[in-house]
Amino acid sequence: MEQENYSVGLDIGTTKIVAIIGKENEYGKIEILGTGRSKSLGVHRGVVNNITQTISSIQQAVEQAEVDSGFKIGSVVVGIAGQHIRSLQHSDYITRPNAEEVINNDDLDKLCNQVYKLVMLPGEEIIHVLPQSYKVDGQSEIKQPIGMYGGRLEANFHVVVGQVTSIKNIGRCIKSAGLNLGNITLEPLASAEAVLSQEEKEAGVALIDIGGGTTDLAIFKDGIIRHTSVIPFGGNVITEDIKEGCSIIEKQAELLKIKFGSAWPGENKDNEIVSIPGLRGREPKEITLKNLSKIIHARVVEIIEEVYVEIKNYGHEEQKKKLIAGIVLTGGGSQLKHLKQLVEYITGMDTRIGYPNEHLAGDSDEEIASPLYATAVGLLMNALESKTNGAAIDEMEHEHEHEEVMTGQEQTQTANTVTVQKERKSIFDKWSEKLKDFLDNAE
Repeated sequence: MEQENYSVGLDIGTTKIVAIIGKENEYGKIEILGTGRSKSLGVHRGVVNNITQTISSIQQAVEQAEVDSGFKIGSVVVGIAGQHIRSLQHSDYITRPNAEEVINNDDLDKLCNQVYKLVMLPGEEIIHVLPQSYKVDGQSEIKQPIGMYGGRLEANFHVVVGQVTSIKNIGRCIKSAGLNLGNITLEPLASAEAVLSQEEKEAGVALIDIGGGTTDLAIFKDGIIRHTSVIPFGGNVITEDIKEGCSIIEKQAELLKIKFGSAWPGENKDNEIVSIPGLRGREPKEITLKNLSKIIHARVVEIIEEVYVEIKNYGHEEQKKKLIAGIVLTGGGSQLKHLKQLVEYITGMDTRIGYPNEHLAGDSDEEIASPLYATAVGLLMNALESKTNGAAIDEMEHEHEHEEVMTGQEQTQTANTVTVQKERKSIFDKWSEKLKDFLDNAE
């Protein structure tokens, strides 16, 4: 199979690294061709802290995916998260030299590029600039200003910022593992692509992705990303608490959490006990499930309350910003028993578990449809979409150049379609291009 026909998503997490190879079938669904998974060594709370170990883990996952699919992996789309990610709201404007000309993609690019020049804290750089809404000559709440007349073009932006060294380290790991960096995107955005419906994004929804090292939050309203945040706690902190609280080793603590863990202590009776084998011939340990769920409950409540503070900061209590679709939980941590009920109890918001199965072909492996793989599936979708958009723009521009007879209306429609596609592509590709330039120059 030609490289053009398939794409690869690479999720570099704190506990696991996943590589997924896939292509779009004739029904627009994603056909998974191969997957590779390795234990993530060298990543702490979403940030690379050991380059050599991370490269080795990436290579292991990629080789496994190549063997599974029979294809060679060249370029990958990778996600970034980590406690260094933060977001802010920013408003900016440009004054157009000629108000008699319609607003086009160049005007939007100029406005976006102006935001990229914002002065950040030392060591920080802008990753994404996501337009929220536009204003043209004081007329507000415009979703798409292309084709309108106006002298002053304003916009509200959601700006995602991260530590430049952390992001460059991920780029360096990808390159050293013998791969090309196709694109880089924020992990909460990738997870949202995989598990949220367009209706939920319109109504207002908060996506909570509970990973191993971090919990990512993305809030959507009116179909637009409104707020993103990364909380530096995840499933690993719960495992650590069990390890300390029950005086057992990490491997046993993780197994206990997965097999018997519950976020709701009332579920377990006092006489329910699990026996843990002792180390090197020592006596086995007996742990009550009630005690286990109390330890889990305390930490989970802390994580949920931190996330809920972020949701309230967005202004969820206000009628105008109300999130009608409630909360969607995804990621490996969302599989904890009774978590959905606990989240509903703390926040008072409707909650469901998000599975990435809606976009997958019917014959896909059940394991891939688990919340554990939401980010990886989202990154694969991003890779396939980038490829489709790139091809569509090239094709449209080619047709536009060679069409001899075309009415004025048809020309405007074609130009508008190209510009909308270009705008979508440019927002997410700018940072990738900057990072690739940096990596090329560093050699």
